[in-house]
Formats: sequence, C-alpha cells, structure tokens
Amino acid sequence: MKKPGSVEEYIETNEHFSEALTLLRSIINKTELNEAIKWSAPVYDLDGKNVVGLGAFKNHFGIWFFNGVFLKDEHKLLVTAQGKPKVFGKCDLNPSMISINRLF
Repeated sequence: MKKPGSVEEYIETNEHFSEALTLLRSIINKTELNEAIKWSAPVYDLDGKNVVGLGAFKNHFGIWFFNGVFLKDEHKLLVTAQGKPKVFGKCDLNPSMISINRLF
C-alpha cells in the first residue's frame, strides 16, 4: 500500500469511512491543532506535541488521544491502546454502532 502524502489522500484511500473521517477532520480542524501525516495516518499536534490521531481499518475507524489518561470518559468509550494505558486512549468506531455526537 502506498503511503499517503496528505490527509485528503488518506481519506480517499479509506473511502469506506470517508464520510466519518471527513467529519472528524472538520471538527478537529476547527481547533488550533496542526494537521500532518505521521506513521501513514492523520495526526494533529499543538506546539509540536501530538494530541490526537485518526485511523481507518478494515471494519472500523478510530480516534486516539496521545494523553488519553487525562481525558474524562463519562461514556466509557476509550480503551487503552498498544498496552500503554497511561499514554494512549482510543475509541474504535463503527458508523452503525455509535453517534459521533456522543463523543463531544
């Protein structure tokens, strides 16, 4: 698989979740975060520190937070990622099972 050169290309490559990824991107882009491609996926940082990233997979898409331990998770949507519970919090999503409005 070719590495994406832009977030637009990443979304086009993952067309099965393009609507959801575009929505998440539009919400994130309303903040002061900087958008980039890191590790072949969209990552958003503030002052050079990674804050949040997006990922699309075969059967789900997700959003992950680089300091997820500091987030309030009243809806219990976040799970640990990569065995690093104090670093990452992620939310794997399937458009048919969750409303994006529950995240915000």
